Amino acid sequence: MASGFFAILDDIAALMDDVAVTSKIATQKTAGILGDDLAVNAEKATGFLSSRELPVLWAITKGSFINKLIILPVAFLLNWLYKPAIEIILVLGGLYLAFEGVEKIIEFLFHRSKKGHEVIEESQVDEDEPVSEKAKIKSAIATDFILSIEIVIIALGTVIQENHPLLTQILTVTFVAILATVGVYGIVALIVRMDDAGFKLIRKSNDKGIFSKLGHLLVNALPVIIKILGIVGTLALILVSGGIFAHNIEYLHHFLPTWPDMIKEFTLGIIGGLIAVALFTVGKKIYSAVLRK
Repeated sequence: MASGFFAILDDIAALMDDVAVTSKIATQKTAGILGDDLAVNAEKATGFLSSRELPVLWAITKGSFINKLIILPVAFLLNWLYKPAIEIILVLGGLYLAFEGVEKIIEFLFHRSKKGHEVIEESQVDEDEPVSEKAKIKSAIATDFILSIEIVIIALGTVIQENHPLLTQILTVTFVAILATVGVYGIVALIVRMDDAGFKLIRKSNDKGIFSKLGHLLVNALPVIIKILGIVGTLALILVSGGIFAHNIEYLHHFLPTWPDMIKEFTLGIIGGLIAVALFTVGKKIYSAVLRK
């Protein structure tokens, strides 16, 4: 009886050891997409009132966990029933990411508010703030959904290549997915609260000494980091989408073979984004014309 119990413990230990080793390999392979995920979500989680930053971030984090809860069983089921479906979903998700990235570039280049036109009544800001917040949260969760698919698929592909049993595959991919959410949004939370930490250091040091200087550094660095993350996040959307196209569309896999991978993926992301924006614009006009009739 005792020997059977210890045999079970030994099996569990061996299983967890396999999961730990496989998770390390899968995490290494998803490191690039996790960096992009961080840049994209940090940019999306900023730009709110200080009192709303953490509630907004928590709402996005909960949405991310729900995304993983949906994606994980579907990914395993599709991998068992019809593997090509995963590639189709990835390409559609890539089009969405490319659309978001290119739309931001177009917005920056052609639709920025001109000086003299940015004065808005305070009542309008207060009235529109909840709507804007909900829209940004919804957009962030939608983007997280696509990036989560990419993370889960890469992790799943890793454990399948290693020929591990199904239970090891499930535990490994689930662990990587949870680690991605906790890690990414934990770092994002630290970034968006940099200024508060800086103000506390300034107050506690009476604005004197090394802690005061560190506080001022944190406060002054936050706007710069947010701007950098905005640029990096947009580039990440385009690069991730281009990578999805390059790795999941056979023709594009051999497209521009002499070009460096990053430039190739950026080019594919821009092309895919322009196509997606054009289709969205045409579809919107057709929809508006039908409604007018």
